[in-house]
Amino acid sequence: MTRTKTVVLAGASGFIGKYLRARFEQDGWTVKTVGRARTGGRRRTPGRPGANGGTTGRKITHASWDDDGAITEVINGADLVINLAGRSVSCRYNARNKAAILGSRISTTAALGRAIAHCRRPPSTWLNASTGTIYRDARDRPQTESDGELGTGFSVEVARAWEAELEAAVTPVTRKIPLRIAIVLGAGGGALRPFANLARLGLGGHMGNGTQKFSWVHVEDLYRCARFLHARTDITGPVNVASPDVVSNRELMQLVRRAYGARFGVPTPAWLLRAGAVLIRTETELVLKSRWVQPQKLLDSGFVYSQPELGRALLQVAKGTA
Repeated sequence: MTRTKTVVLAGASGFIGKYLRARFEQDGWTVKTVGRARTGGRRRTPGRPGANGGTTGRKITHASWDDDGAITEVINGADLVINLAGRSVSCRYNARNKAAILGSRISTTAALGRAIAHCRRPPSTWLNASTGTIYRDARDRPQTESDGELGTGFSVEVARAWEAELEAAVTPVTRKIPLRIAIVLGAGGGALRPFANLARLGLGGHMGNGTQKFSWVHVEDLYRCARFLHARTDITGPVNVASPDVVSNRELMQLVRRAYGARFGVPTPAWLLRAGAVLIRTETELVLKSRWVQPQKLLDSGFVYSQPELGRALLQVAKGTA
């Protein structure tokens, strides 16, 4: 009889986490979680009936970040840990928000490292989110895991500190892989919504000069990548999680307009984007920085994408079918 595998999803309350949870459960995995505290404290699954009418073997299925012991109990015996925790970067980079963005990533990664170190039966694989924006603003060539050049600025500093915290965790029997994830797309969420809204309003033209590269991955392929990396024990170090179909911002907006039936799109100059970003309390880096992330390790290992083409993926996302 095949043993049921267990995955622990940390920071799984957002779009990506909810999708991964549903897919793991659909494929027969037991899913446990680590995140914000829930009403009623630790969540437990019912145990077997005991001889005295009670139950035995009650197990914690959710732990909060402020309870190291519970996190250890949730992770102990699991096959795979995936950490997605981190405050949203869609905000103004003032001192308070910068501290929250950095702290939320460092503290949660450190907590998982402490917990895994105390497990009697630690997981074989720990996938920890990072970001494809760790690389420089590249418009001349793709950035692979082996020859990519790290950039500068706050977002890069966060990514480097995030990965350094993972590297510092002492987990000798647990393989640690930072996932340098590109912009994630999918029906009902992901990073596509602002672009779609602009297209519907007739503002779906290119942004800035339109030459900045757009690296992306469909949320289904992010899930499949997690499963693939767990099985491929020969893969180590950072992994770029992105589709090989990279486009310019000008091409991206053409595909977005097609997907959402917009006949035209007024271009948005960089100065107007900067002014608008202040009003909606976000940063222009999210659309103006060029991200050219090449998933060389996945390609070399034979990973097959379910959504390899951006145009087709956008059409299915717009229809709510993918």
